[in-house]
Amino acid sequence: MIARVQRSHLSGEVFAPPSKSYTHRAVLIISLGPGGSIKRPLLSADTRATISASQAFGAEIDIHQDVRIKGVADQPKTPEDVINVLNSGTTLRFCSAVAALTDGAVLTGDASIRSRPNGPLLSCLCDLGAQAFSIRNNDKAPLVVRGKMNGGKARLNGGVSSQFLSALLIAAPLAEEDSTIAIEGELKSRPYAEMTMDMLAQAGIRMEARAQEFIVPGGQSFSLKGYTIPGDFSSASYPLAAAALTGSGVTVKGVLPSRQGDSAIIEILSRMGAEVSWNKEKGELKVIGGELEGVDVDAGRTPDLVPTIAVLGALARGRTTVFNAEHVRHKETDRLHAMAVELSRMGADIRERPDGLEIEGGKLHGAKVHGYHDHRIVMALAVAGMVAGNTEIDTAESVDVSYPGFFAQMKGLGAEVEVN
Repeated sequence: MIARVQRSHLSGEVFAPPSKSYTHRAVLIISLGPGGSIKRPLLSADTRATISASQAFGAEIDIHQDVRIKGVADQPKTPEDVINVLNSGTTLRFCSAVAALTDGAVLTGDASIRSRPNGPLLSCLCDLGAQAFSIRNNDKAPLVVRGKMNGGKARLNGGVSSQFLSALLIAAPLAEEDSTIAIEGELKSRPYAEMTMDMLAQAGIRMEARAQEFIVPGGQSFSLKGYTIPGDFSSASYPLAAAALTGSGVTVKGVLPSRQGDSAIIEILSRMGAEVSWNKEKGELKVIGGELEGVDVDAGRTPDLVPTIAVLGALARGRTTVFNAEHVRHKETDRLHAMAVELSRMGADIRERPDGLEIEGGKLHGAKVHGYHDHRIVMALAVAGMVAGNTEIDTAESVDVSYPGFFAQMKGLGAEVEVN
């Protein structure tokens, strides 16, 4: 699908979609226990992949307005068929660890998934007593994982993805023995691991979290019976950035305080000069745009904001530097390279660095740009198009991964956009 975007002025209110990250975790954690319900879930391509995988492990799941789950009561079953995670890296990593609690599973996905590295997770699963390997011997899907994971000690490289640690923390409580996971180097995207730990604590799981080490007692049981999903700050960043860049006033509702690292978009927009107000009790965040100034951004904890920040920097006055972002290269696509290439097509002065981007702000012009089948690249480029005008973005259907109503909601705010 092609999205055609013209210069736009926005106004009004919009609800942030529910958090993809929280929905993934809620589905899997409730499925591993006796069961329960999830209120206000995000039902997108990615989260449906986790629902399908949880069903493969034996959970019975009904999708109505809520998601209702009859769980496996701490005894995931061996899947009868290959688990296809589609485009969901979270599903692949989390469910590879759960597979280590069964007699075995094969997990694969689309071309993007089959290009993403999983070596640190596979190594840890083997250290903890499972067999885990890549069919092509390149640490990428298709993956074969055989249990059962017993526990023990493992060392995890923290520089690629916090999803590896979250996966281990979800599976380790059901191992027979205690597990100790030592982190080598900086744990990138740490807020996502903290989100996992918070939800596991609500499920009755005990663990000890130190600066570089996590100790998880074995032989535990899951007891999370219900969860309400908060609004997603990663998704909210697009209408907020669009308001800031087009001199508009937009209110995003449903964004209550949570462990989401991407709530940093509030501080980033404020530093750049947008007028930002957040009513935390109501979960209402309002942005009024103006002339923006470039800033330096450490993306170590907020990789999913990088495409949004790149667009903000390309249109702000002065220099914007994104650093500590090597892990952003291992998402659905190499997002540092993708944003450098596509914003350059639109006239941006942007340079790709090994760990980030350097951007000299200025003007953008319309162009035909590539979305890389990556939901965050497509949505960020759509925001750029609302300023540049005459912008065509391919693979626009990929927004369904995390924000199925993105284009409709932006049109509701006044954006000049057509998708066909």
